[in-house]
Amino acid sequence: MSSYYQRIQRTTDEQGVVTAHYTSTQYVQGAWNEHEQHMAPATGIICAELELFSPRDDVRIGRISLDIFGLIAAGDFYITTKVIRGGKTIELIESEMVTQGKTCIVARTWRMMTNNSQKIAGLEDQNIGTPENLPVWHEIRQWPGGYIKSVEARTEQRRQGAGIVWLSNDLEMIEGQKTSSFVKLMGMVDTANGIVARQTPPFNWGFPNLDLQIHLYRLPQGKWLGLETVQQYGEDGIGLTSSVLHDIYGPFGRAEQILTLRPM
Repeated sequence: MSSYYQRIQRTTDEQGVVTAHYTSTQYVQGAWNEHEQHMAPATGIICAELELFSPRDDVRIGRISLDIFGLIAAGDFYITTKVIRGGKTIELIESEMVTQGKTCIVARTWRMMTNNSQKIAGLEDQNIGTPENLPVWHEIRQWPGGYIKSVEARTEQRRQGAGIVWLSNDLEMIEGQKTSSFVKLMGMVDTANGIVARQTPPFNWGFPNLDLQIHLYRLPQGKWLGLETVQQYGEDGIGLTSSVLHDIYGPFGRAEQILTLRPM
C-alpha cells in the first residue's frame, strides 16, 4: 500500500522534545502549487506525531489550531513537538513543521482530561447519514495535484458556497505504519476549502486558507470523513470556510479556515 509520507528518523532529547524527520511522496502534492504539499496530509502527519507524543490514557485532543506561515514545500521536512503548558487536567502542545529551513506550520493542541459526561451529553449538530449509497463526485478532480487524486469523494447535495461531501482514501499516512481513524480523518479536513467553492473554474480569484482550526467533541471513527461545509466571501478580501465534521456514526466536531481572497 502506498503512503503520504516516509519517516527517516525520530528522536527525543533530554527535555522531552521530539524531532521527526520525514520525506513526502507524490500523493501530498497540493492544488495551488505543484511543488508544495497540500495542507490536508500535512495536518495528518502533524496529528500522527501528536498521537505518538507522550501518550496518556486520561486525556485526549480537544482542539488543534494550525497556522500556515507560507508554502509547505515538498520533499524533506522536520516536525518538532513539545509541551509548552503542562498539567494534570489540561496540557498545551506545540508542533512546528520546517521545510527547506523555514517554518511553514505551527500547530498548538490542547489535550484535555476525559470524564464520563453521558448524563449531560447533547448535540445540536444533526446527523447527515452515511456515504454508502451516494454517487461518486468526479468533479473534485477539477483540482490538480497528487493529494486530490488520492481521495474518493461522494455527494448528492452540494452547490457553489455550501454542501455535503464525503471523503476517503486508501493510503497510510506513514509508510509501514497503520493509520488510526483520528489521523486518517484529520488528514482530510483541510479539503473542505475546495469542495464548495463560490466560483466556477477557472477561478478568477484565489482563496487559500491561512489557518485550520479543528474542535473535537468526540474522537472520530472509521475511514470516511463527512464535510458539511459553507464557504463565505466578505467584501474586503477576507473569507471563511466553516464545516461540521462527521464520520459514519454522526457529527464529531467542527473546523474553520480563514481565507485570503486575491485576484489571480
